[in-house]
Amino acid sequence: MTSAIVINDVSKSFGKKSVLNHISLNVESGQIYGLIGPSGSGKTTLVKIIVGMDRPTTGKVSVLETAVPSLKLLQKIGYMAQADALYGDLTGAENLAFFASLFQLKKEKQKKRIAYAADLVNLTSDLNKKVQDYSGGMKRRLSLAVALIQDPDVLILDEPTVGIDPELRLSIWSELYHLKDAGKTILVTTHMMDEAEKCDQLAMVRDGEIITKGSPIELKKQYGISSLEEVFLQAGGNKG
Repeated sequence: MTSAIVINDVSKSFGKKSVLNHISLNVESGQIYGLIGPSGSGKTTLVKIIVGMDRPTTGKVSVLETAVPSLKLLQKIGYMAQADALYGDLTGAENLAFFASLFQLKKEKQKKRIAYAADLVNLTSDLNKKVQDYSGGMKRRLSLAVALIQDPDVLILDEPTVGIDPELRLSIWSELYHLKDAGKTILVTTHMMDEAEKCDQLAMVRDGEIITKGSPIELKKQYGISSLEEVFLQAGGNKG
């Protein structure tokens, strides 16, 4: 298997505050890889470094065998931030059309991708509403649609299902499996252990460090316990 994302000994500090400490990860192509940890553990900072929005203090990152940051990679990465970056005075459809235009999609392809993405997140009937009138959950769903708009090879999703109802959450994960089967690589951050169970591989993060990693089955077997919550607590205790 080839590695779609390679993180090599990455550390990040803001002034004297260390946020990431010697992080190394390989995310294989065609995997759903989960970064698991509570708020403030460093997941979002790591994600921003992977997409090239921030630079590590030390260490290197490559995506699809290209060193980050790289402008040419932006066409191949779909990114959903934890905070919604949408235009409230535009409709949902206008937001999707705007982001599709950034990727220079031809009109016919643009139309198909907007229809696909809107349907996936169950927003088709709300596309003509202004985003300022959307609920928080609808904005999260639209942000996910934006991340998918250019049919990226790598999807990087930061807490994608926060504020989304359980039924739609299942539907989104079903589509993530479908995308994986189509050869896409998906990196997802979450603090929900039921979502961690759905990932092929996991890295558990606490206080800017990886405390353990492996598949959900391997981790539970390694620690001799039946729940990932207990794995996190035990691994974190061992680390401390």
